[in-house]
Amino acid sequence: MELTFLGTSSAVPSKYRNHPSIALKAFGEIILFDCGEGTQRQMASVKISPMKINQIFISHLHGDHILGLPGLIQSMGFRGREEPLHIFGPKGIESLKNSIFNLGYCVIEFPVIFHEVDGGIIVDEKEYVIECIKTEHNIENLSYSIYEKKKPKFLKEKAIELGVKVGPDFGKLHNGCEVKIGDKIIKPEQVLGEKRIGAKIVYSGDTKPCENMIKLAKDANILIHESTYKLEDESKALESSHSTSQQGAMIAKKAKVGKLILTHISTRYTNVDELKKEAMEIFENTEIAYDFMTLEI
Repeated sequence: MELTFLGTSSAVPSKYRNHPSIALKAFGEIILFDCGEGTQRQMASVKISPMKINQIFISHLHGDHILGLPGLIQSMGFRGREEPLHIFGPKGIESLKNSIFNLGYCVIEFPVIFHEVDGGIIVDEKEYVIECIKTEHNIENLSYSIYEKKKPKFLKEKAIELGVKVGPDFGKLHNGCEVKIGDKIIKPEQVLGEKRIGAKIVYSGDTKPCENMIKLAKDANILIHESTYKLEDESKALESSHSTSQQGAMIAKKAKVGKLILTHISTRYTNVDELKKEAMEIFENTEIAYDFMTLEI
């Protein structure tokens, strides 16, 4: 699994930080979280193909998180896309479809399917699950988690002891299917180790601190949390329903995550080391995201 931060600014982009977007390369596809203005150009800079994106998850409907969608979708159409594109988001995202399709002159001949969601498991695939929960911004915001379904370790020597020959039967057992060896039935649980927990990544979108954020982020390997303000500007964070770096760190500490990555940084701060220092006073394993930062998980 590979995370690439395509944009890490807050409402206004800067010379160094684009509008919010994060690409996750995993499970043979690219999954996009938010799609701020300029996202497709950022993707070109790091050689991420938009044609490999089948799912986009939008946290909320503020412009800095959605205004990259029209250009991205139109470019997919220009390049001859045929596969469906699924876009998930809060109530109201369905209404974006007409706006996107009627913006300028364009021909979009592939299916673009919008899903309005409000919580719970929204994608359940063979290799991963995506869940969302409502958190607390000044408009409806969804925070997302994606966690990997990791198979138990296959006990090869045990299988051989039971008479299973190396080959296709190994794969069947590892995938949870029984196999017949002579007059015996070998069950998967006889040749599989203990259940393993896969990687979990959580993305806050825009939110002030809340219990739902702690609930969603519990035991995550990576928590990507907004950090629009420094501690000295906590009143501004409260007024606009955003978080400070220390509030993001407190969420990470309470949720017992492995690593905290702070993003959605206000352009008022030129020295992000101060935000990191504030956060590390509460949660040591903290990084500040920057555009094109890539993280292997």
